[in-house]
Amino acid sequence: MTTNSLQLSGGYANEKPPSSTGSGEGDFTSDPASSGFFSNDFKRHEDLKTMLDGNKDNLKLDAMKRIIGMVAKGKDASDLFPAVVKNVVSKNLEVKKLVYVYLTRYAEEQQDLALLSISTFQRASKDPNQLIRASALRVLSSIRVPMISPIMMLAIKEAVTDMSPYVRKTAAHAIPKLYSLDPENKDQLIEVIEKLLGDKTTLVAGSAIQAFEEVCPERIDLIHKNFRKLCNLLVDVEEWGQVVIINMLTRYTRTQFINPNENEMMEEEKAFYEDSDEEKEKEDGENKKKAYIMDPDHRLLLRQAKPLLNSRNASVVMAVAQLYHHCAPKAEVGIVSKALIRLLRSHKEVQYIVLSNIATMTIKRKGMFEPFLKSFYVRSSDPTHIKLLKLEILTNLATETNISTILREFQTYVTSIDKEFAAATIQAIGRCASNISEITDTCLNGLVHLMSNRDESVVAESVVVIKKLLQMQPTEHKDIIIHMAKMVDGITVPMARASILWLIGEYSERVPKIAPDVLRKMAKVFINEEDIVKLQILNLAAKLCITNSKQTKLLCQYVFNLSKYDQNYDIRDRARFLRQMILPGEKGGALTKYAKKIFLSTKPAPVLESKFKDRDQFQLGTLSHILNVKATGYQELPEWPEVAPDPSVRTVEVAMPWKETKITSKKKKPEKKEKSFYSDSESSPADDSDEDSDEESSDEETQSDDEEESSDEEEASSDEQVEKPTKMKAKSKKEESDDEEDDDDEDDDDSDEDSSEEDSSDVDSDESDEKPPPKSKKVSTKQSKPVSKASASKPSQDLLLDLEDFGPVNSVTSSTTGTPGDLLTPSMASSFSNMSISDKNMSQSASMQFQPMSVELKQYELLNRIKGNGLGVTYKFTRTISIFSPKMTSIELTLTNSSDNQLAGIKIGDKATVANKLQPGMEIQDFPEIYFYQKASLGVGASTSVLMAINFNDTTQPATFDLCTLEQKFNVSITAPVGELLQPYTMSPNEFTQQQGKLTGMNENSGSITLPDGKQDSTFVCTCVLKVANVLQVPASDENVYQFAAKTLATETLTLISVKITDKTAKITVNCEKMVIGAMLLKDVKNSLKQYSKRDNI
Repeated sequence: MTTNSLQLSGGYANEKPPSSTGSGEGDFTSDPASSGFFSNDFKRHEDLKTMLDGNKDNLKLDAMKRIIGMVAKGKDASDLFPAVVKNVVSKNLEVKKLVYVYLTRYAEEQQDLALLSISTFQRASKDPNQLIRASALRVLSSIRVPMISPIMMLAIKEAVTDMSPYVRKTAAHAIPKLYSLDPENKDQLIEVIEKLLGDKTTLVAGSAIQAFEEVCPERIDLIHKNFRKLCNLLVDVEEWGQVVIINMLTRYTRTQFINPNENEMMEEEKAFYEDSDEEKEKEDGENKKKAYIMDPDHRLLLRQAKPLLNSRNASVVMAVAQLYHHCAPKAEVGIVSKALIRLLRSHKEVQYIVLSNIATMTIKRKGMFEPFLKSFYVRSSDPTHIKLLKLEILTNLATETNISTILREFQTYVTSIDKEFAAATIQAIGRCASNISEITDTCLNGLVHLMSNRDESVVAESVVVIKKLLQMQPTEHKDIIIHMAKMVDGITVPMARASILWLIGEYSERVPKIAPDVLRKMAKVFINEEDIVKLQILNLAAKLCITNSKQTKLLCQYVFNLSKYDQNYDIRDRARFLRQMILPGEKGGALTKYAKKIFLSTKPAPVLESKFKDRDQFQLGTLSHILNVKATGYQELPEWPEVAPDPSVRTVEVAMPWKETKITSKKKKPEKKEKSFYSDSESSPADDSDEDSDEESSDEETQSDDEEESSDEEEASSDEQVEKPTKMKAKSKKEESDDEEDDDDEDDDDSDEDSSEEDSSDVDSDESDEKPPPKSKKVSTKQSKPVSKASASKPSQDLLLDLEDFGPVNSVTSSTTGTPGDLLTPSMASSFSNMSISDKNMSQSASMQFQPMSVELKQYELLNRIKGNGLGVTYKFTRTISIFSPKMTSIELTLTNSSDNQLAGIKIGDKATVANKLQPGMEIQDFPEIYFYQKASLGVGASTSVLMAINFNDTTQPATFDLCTLEQKFNVSITAPVGELLQPYTMSPNEFTQQQGKLTGMNENSGSITLPDGKQDSTFVCTCVLKVANVLQVPASDENVYQFAAKTLATETLTLISVKITDKTAKITVNCEKMVIGAMLLKDVKNSLKQYSKRDNI
């Protein structure tokens, strides 16, 4: 039994079990010396190697999961490197990802084997999947061989121009690795970094700055043209990227702007000069030099960083706090205090860093934290190092107004069972007494009372502090010295005894009767004292021999003789030196006549100051500041320049493509003028806003699509007011040119990531498409749009819905006018999709009509009738709008009574209990309580259906609740498939293409599946998709492409599905901002196509 347990503990449960056939393979397990503790375990990981060498992907995946688990736990898995590296060419995406994770960890250790796979990594860098491309680059940069640095450089240069921001981010991470491997590539890397710094994607910004900081932090000129962009992107960058950017911009600010606190009193002086006009003219030149006006870019940085004080990440808040501390005017630094106080509710590690920085800030800026004095009171649950920091801050914040409150708090701390904390409190009292002269006497009296404390450490620390305070007032407090002399026998702490002896020797003239007696007592126990006490006894003997030689000369000689043979050489040397000075003998010493001046001269009073006083030399929030030592890699904070450098280097002129207007050659000259007039009016608001904000670009991440749509609608409405009825012809031609712009935008959408201009033009074109129908009533001869003709010719009484209200909007809102049961099914929604306003002609739209499809809704079991004691419950998702809330998923429960008795009072449990069980953001709307016995037709064996609704908050987490009867309670949970979290969404083919082009990169998931013969038709594909997702089919120009659109219920996030049939292969693409929903939906659609194709074949 012992042998087996040792065997299992020697590895990761990967060893082969003993052979049941009695073969020689398992014989080694019977020998105790064969376990992992006594041998090399030559069979280690044999099963994992076998699984990796096999042909089955599922076994390889299981093996890689176990290996990655070993790596995560810190276990050595390097001997598996040959078996793992062979699978780098695996076609299974999941296996390949895990192989890359493993290679990233061990590529540096197994360089020779890793070099054999470099060609594979180079091919993988061109893989269609962005995760594979990024992983390949990450592994390549982890091979620490200088020989492959040119290959790494080429891979980084290719990755920098990759369409995926995730790959570009990985390239930024690889730059410092290559620089540390081969510093000679610095010039080429700087060019790459410059390109990355110009990237407008928030995902890349933080990593690019990190690479800049590690490779070329001195090249501050690379930041000039990107300064404003970085400031504007700061709020949207990831948290750790924000920390890096703020720290870099702090150093940039110290080199490019002048000190805002240099002339604090300048406003008062300026007001004084303004009293006399003549003096003002004389001093005008001098005032211009002295007056401080903050640079707009300096103000931009402070304004953009301020919202980050509300960040949930403590490092971000700390970075903003140090930015304000080092770079902001004193009047504005106070805003960071509340954010730092908020961080004190976090973990003790975070508290320690924050309190250390606050302790430094309170030395120069007491007023910032005075309103939050109570936040620094010590709690009994605080660890000692946190208590000491809070004590330090309370001492720094002590003033004449709040000292009474702080001293009352200190009185409680002195009685703490934590000895170190109590001693530090007494020292803090001493510092307060030395800094505030009004309370010195009060503190001395309190410390004298503490000398009668039972705790020796408290008494000893009190003596030491009293000694320092008495040095500040040597002419007073004679009674305290006498009291301390009487206590010398009872105090055993060496430092306290030494302090008392020093005080008596220093002020022996004020206690001439007590001092010799103290020396007599000390001489008796001299040989038993600690070294520090012996040294003070020698000093006391020397001083008393000088002032009172009649009574103490013999005692002095006795002490010197004892010291002559002491084990400590310091004491022997001190005794020899003092003997020649105090008792020179017959010859006499040259310094004897100066002995009194040497030993009894006035000593300078000790200065009690904070240990954080000199830490301001280091930048707040750095390791050097915490350690109070310059750490490796620390960059000094530059001094402010006396004259600000040229601010024009940060000005970047940006071409505004939206000002250019396309004009067709068929239009007449007056119409060209009208066209330019409308284009100018549309672009002028954007120009004005750009000039007012001093921002060089408006990124799509800093401006939402809703804002763009609303601004375009306002511009369009203003155009309508300016327009005269006689200009309808020019207006219709303008719409034709807008359609041409739409086509251009669609072609360029994939190549340009930062498409805020395209978004606005798209919305303008859509609105121009929708506006002709009401105006076409006046102009019947002009047919600028097919929809206009249709709406003008068709009588209004024949229309069931108003086309103006039924545009490309959410199907939930557009269907509220009808009956919910009819409009919410996918088949009905698809029939209404032809009624949306399209930019195609009527014949085209008619050819794309879809036949209604009925899809059977799947039923799930909620409560088994056996577990429910006769109550069985099933549920299905109705795919209709919930009557309770549009964000909720409607669910139909079917309850069946299979028991022999009537069931009464069926309901969902208490709301408070249900709320506690639900995930954050989820809500449940329960159904009315059911009484089976109230209906005569429903007896034993009867069933009924009820409706309930759940807001899953766009997650597939289960909604757990209690299903209760009058007698019992059952815990049940409903999990929604990802496709049931969607609602159909109506959109045109052009809009589908545009939105799909925007949702690329990490927002796109794709996969392929082989379809059997005869299963490539539209009915089969649409049925499979609608089985798993509540979506709406969108017309497509290609008959082999099937497009579906939907929005999530809770957040209305657009979700697009496209299935492209090529021969027998179906390529499925899912585009969604929520990457988890996109990945899960892709998996469900693939599984649906697999299942139904297999079922039909059977």
